[in-house]
Amino acid sequence: MSKKHPVIAVTGSSGAGTTFVKRAFENIFRRYDITAAIIEGDSLHSLGRVEFRERMKAEEAKGNNHFSHFGPEANHFDKIEETFKVYGETGSGKKRYYIHSDAEAAEHNARLKTSLKPGEFTPWEDIQAGTDILFYEGLHGLVANGNIDASRYIDLGVGVVPVVNLEWIQKIHRDHAERGYSAEATVDTILRRMPDYINYITPQFSRTHVNFQRVPTVDTSNPFIARDIPTPDESFIIIRFRDPRGVDFQYLLNMIPHSFMSRANTLVVPGGKMSYAMELILTPMIEVMVEESRGK
Repeated sequence: MSKKHPVIAVTGSSGAGTTFVKRAFENIFRRYDITAAIIEGDSLHSLGRVEFRERMKAEEAKGNNHFSHFGPEANHFDKIEETFKVYGETGSGKKRYYIHSDAEAAEHNARLKTSLKPGEFTPWEDIQAGTDILFYEGLHGLVANGNIDASRYIDLGVGVVPVVNLEWIQKIHRDHAERGYSAEATVDTILRRMPDYINYITPQFSRTHVNFQRVPTVDTSNPFIARDIPTPDESFIIIRFRDPRGVDFQYLLNMIPHSFMSRANTLVVPGGKMSYAMELILTPMIEVMVEESRGK
């Protein structure tokens, strides 16, 4: 952990809503003139799209039906830890991008004078100088495996954790809308990832400083036939603080209508107030980190 060069990690599995939280952070950064070095979790996979599919087929041929993007074989866990450590010590480091689409390929090819395709990585390049914060958003921001423990270099860890049925509904609908996958194909992916989900994703939420968990108030008992994603207004957000000391719960209760405490370290707010609650909770934390990093 570093007061001079703080590191923030937002972690959650595919379809959990980490991109939504990333936007909330970007709003805070813009409002308070904070320059962040942004690291996308996908950029620290160890296999591109073609290589991953080939490896998955090879693993299936050997009887391994659980090879996934959630596990250590498909990720540079060591580089995640190294990136956080180096930035915390020096305010610098290396980063790259994973290209998701033709539009991203065109953008990076124009910038780098290359001919990369979706599913490939850009070359490693230096993190821009003079940033205030490193911000990671992805699957493995607080991952631990053997001697690797990325969480020890994190100044603020945020978990985004819908209840699992809601997470599956969101993933099924997103994969269909954005990638054209059938519900059956997405369910196969969910089943294949399950051991790695249990071993490498879930434990991270015990290392975060604060978790935001969306809980629907409608029936999601069979997520595989759900026609709609429950809306924010059909949900509550469970906000759990690892260390409640210093959290002004009375202020938050006064500022967020219809909120309440369910435990001494847990605040419950209406789903439609998630962005508002995030900014109320996270802004003072980020302000303190940035003031300390700037020597104020």
